[in-house]
Amino acid sequence: MVQAVKENINRPLHVGVIGVGVMGANHARVFATLPDVQLVGVVDPSRQQRDLVTRILGTPAFDNLEALFDLDVDAVTIAAPTHLHHDIALKCIARNLHLMVEKPIASNIDEGRDIISHARRADVMLMVGHVERFNPAVQAIKEAIADEDILSIAITRVGPFPPRMSNVGVVIDLAVHDIDLIRWFTDSEIVEVQPQLSSAVAEREDIALLQFRTASGVLAHINTNWLTPFKARNVHVATRGKYVMGDLLTRQVTECFGFQPDGSYSMRHLSVGHDEPLRAELQAFVEAVRGDKTPAVTGEEGVESLGIAMRCLEGRQTTRVLPKGPRRVAS
Repeated sequence: MVQAVKENINRPLHVGVIGVGVMGANHARVFATLPDVQLVGVVDPSRQQRDLVTRILGTPAFDNLEALFDLDVDAVTIAAPTHLHHDIALKCIARNLHLMVEKPIASNIDEGRDIISHARRADVMLMVGHVERFNPAVQAIKEAIADEDILSIAITRVGPFPPRMSNVGVVIDLAVHDIDLIRWFTDSEIVEVQPQLSSAVAEREDIALLQFRTASGVLAHINTNWLTPFKARNVHVATRGKYVMGDLLTRQVTECFGFQPDGSYSMRHLSVGHDEPLRAELQAFVEAVRGDKTPAVTGEEGVESLGIAMRCLEGRQTTRVLPKGPRRVAS
């Protein structure tokens, strides 16, 4: 299929989007504006979502995969619910379609590995959608700590309870982003996991404090929950030579350096780009397909980050927070 795309290099890359909920609709919006790309159709079981995308983007929308496959599509992104990723991915691979699968790659490691195996045998491009890597603030942090001796990483990713209920808790829904970032920042695998989980409102964990140690000796922790009334996305990285702080929402990155024995130091704000992360991610996917290149986030990387998240959940004792009654005051 890579060769087939190259043979049609003079025509736009034909792409489709499978699942056009909140994230998938944004995929469709971005694809519709990328140069040398033609959004040929989307698939979703919801008529309301199909009608919405057709009305806004003017693209055909279907309730089944076969209708999309009939449109001479070259590549797809899969933004359907996680438990459907494996089945949909295998059907796309059987049609020799390049694919990007939104994080997490699958419901479990075995399904993720199976997707990788089928994609490799079919010689199709497989990329996993970890969009946070394409956040300009994250890229500025990555550049600032390049060649540094990293000591610790602290990441906070919190916010209000999501309006949509899913079949996963905060570890798979939120923390997997930061597990991937820890591995990417350190270029090292996570070898120790110490999770503390709690369920205050949801059936699954809605509070998670996760501690890690990488093979290179970096200590890291993730604080994530669905109980904070506002969104916060912060990264702090300590190295032997500097301390880097980044706000992933405001895209402000600050670097402290030049530490002196008297406790003084210098500080500067780093230059951060303005690209939309999803647009940069989908452009990277298109370029990987067009150029037969290794994708920015491989299937193996997606499975490894999912595996660490699953380790955080395995054998856990999730504490359920019970409402407190009035305090009794001793007379």
